[in-house]
Amino acid sequence: MPSIAAAGRGSGAAAVRMAEDGGRGAATSPTAARRFVRCLYVVGFLGCWSDIVGRRYSLLACILLSALGYFLLGASTSVFLFALSRVPVGIFKHTLSISKALLSDLVSERDRPLVMGRFNAASGVGFILGPVVGGYLTELEDGFYRTSFICASIFLLNAGLVWMLPWNEENIVNMKHEHSKKRTDNSSPIRDRDSHMKPVTNGAMANDSPFQSPWVQIATVLKRIKEIASSDLWDIFLIRLLMSVAILLYYSNFTLALDERFGVKPLFSGYLMSYSSTLGVLAGCLLGPITRLYQHNTYRLLLHSSTFTCVLILLYASALGMWMVILSSTFLAFSTTIGRTCIIDLELTIGGNEASGTLLGVGQSVTSVGRIIAPLLSGIAQEFSPCGPPSLGVGLALIAILIMNINKQKYCSSGNVKLKNQ
Repeated sequence: MPSIAAAGRGSGAAAVRMAEDGGRGAATSPTAARRFVRCLYVVGFLGCWSDIVGRRYSLLACILLSALGYFLLGASTSVFLFALSRVPVGIFKHTLSISKALLSDLVSERDRPLVMGRFNAASGVGFILGPVVGGYLTELEDGFYRTSFICASIFLLNAGLVWMLPWNEENIVNMKHEHSKKRTDNSSPIRDRDSHMKPVTNGAMANDSPFQSPWVQIATVLKRIKEIASSDLWDIFLIRLLMSVAILLYYSNFTLALDERFGVKPLFSGYLMSYSSTLGVLAGCLLGPITRLYQHNTYRLLLHSSTFTCVLILLYASALGMWMVILSSTFLAFSTTIGRTCIIDLELTIGGNEASGTLLGVGQSVTSVGRIIAPLLSGIAQEFSPCGPPSLGVGLALIAILIMNINKQKYCSSGNVKLKNQ
């Protein structure tokens, strides 16, 4: 299902970009910033909403409304309808985040990095194939409308798969409480002394109904997001922000930088980026053996992968030949994939599995903030040197590694994060 969903999103995005940008790159599109800002607010809200009403209901609602948006896009005959069709798609096309929250509910903490890695690999395949298929279909006669209707059909197929899946909310709630109980039983003496304190969020999903008042649901969502904002997870989100900006600075103006530094044609840069994406999919499949090698120590794996990422960005910034760029791109695909999976696992381990949707949504919003900040920082740094953006990325990665080392004890211990006001 993740690869099908990602392919649909990728092919739809390819068609929409051609209509919006008139052939320009996505990075130069004036709508790119609006998409990121929209994602900043929506993903955290939807993730928290899925904690309240349940994964099946929220997934079905998001998938069906996304299908409606793409159907309207294919049937649009005016600019007004085109703009109207983007509203449900922009708000509800975040099913991968809810799917990750569902997976975190269904698997144990020990198996979570492995399952998340495979999920990311499957969705990565879709994101690689989607733009290619979408670009090909868009070149055909009435290709834009065909692509839109195909995307709507893919979302409807996903809705059928979600409806047919043999799981229910009661089983998920029971699994979440079992995982939380095991984590509490295995917690350190320091955590045991604080056992009377509450976790980030209460597991209220079992008692909440998807058919309760929308205002009650909105109030509950806002309350949970406020609890996350006032918890001790700020350092985790700061690490995620710093590392995401560092990686985005590496890839920012990648084609232009290679042209200025080594005289490489854009076609070769495109092949190199596709090569990195393919290796990222492979890295997701290798997470199982890697986590076993680290004895399921997520913190240590995250620290080593972040350090390796920092070294590789430094190698790219100081590269004297294309072979160093290819070498850094090869291993960076592995380190960034591992790092993304580990930071998600660390968020869920420290924050508590009962708030998985909220944590994943807020974490995705933090990444969206990085996507807004990175182009600005890249433009300023590139005014000084083509190596400016990756050099700045090295500095941000070093700050993230320093924060990890300072808070080592917190990450290595288990249990839920406590609220500041309790």
